Amino acid sequence: MPVLGLGTWKLTDETARCVAEALEVGYRMIDTAVDYGSQPGIGAAIAGCGLDRGEIFVVTKIEEDDDPRGGVERDLSELGLDYADLTLIHRPPPDGPGEELWRGLLRAREEGLVREVGVSNYAAEQVDDLIARTDVVPAVNQLEWSPFGHSWNLLEHHRERGIVVQAYSPLTRAERLDDPELTRIAREHGKTPAQVLLRWNLQIGTVPLPKANRPGHFRENLDIFDFEIPEAHMMRLETLEAHYSALGGLPYA
Repeated sequence: MPVLGLGTWKLTDETARCVAEALEVGYRMIDTAVDYGSQPGIGAAIAGCGLDRGEIFVVTKIEEDDDPRGGVERDLSELGLDYADLTLIHRPPPDGPGEELWRGLLRAREEGLVREVGVSNYAAEQVDDLIARTDVVPAVNQLEWSPFGHSWNLLEHHRERGIVVQAYSPLTRAERLDDPELTRIAREHGKTPAQVLLRWNLQIGTVPLPKANRPGHFRENLDIFDFEIPEAHMMRLETLEAHYSALGGLPYA
């Protein structure tokens, strides 16, 4: 799995162009879901990009009310793909951890429709419940995650179990990019606030999925491998933590 990917929530009519441009400048992981409205455009971009399918890592999701096999097949049909590299349960259903959804994804993996499986928006207790019921550990938990809202306890829990945290909305949907402390740290490194947020994710071992729709932002988001945030600045970023969510709440905190 690449260490950084492209989020595609609400790209809709612009998806094919945006994803094609992102692939051209070097992105190799694309994250989507049926309720993003982006899957047909992603499929068109992949079909026309000239890259081998194996070079592109596609993340899809089934919904909490899906028939799991039907959800997987629907997503692959919209994308025009034979398989997904990673498929997640988008949200835990209200009546439990989603055991039947999970077992359906495991069958889809056995049949080669998906390469790996995981979850999204799960708290540690829900992950443990799912593991206890099925004896299978999710490869990934995708969560809203930034210096403004995260959980070290959950990250340590996942590290102990070998679960990767993928960070959606790592740029806080631009709502906190003008934070004074973040801006000062970015200035000290000659980087943008967005680049500092993405670099912070890389250094703590999470995988950011920033949404972008312009070539300049694509390149900006990829230009984070030539600097390192020192420990003193990482501690300053930790002071920003306030359980902040651009969506109104962190389900795992």
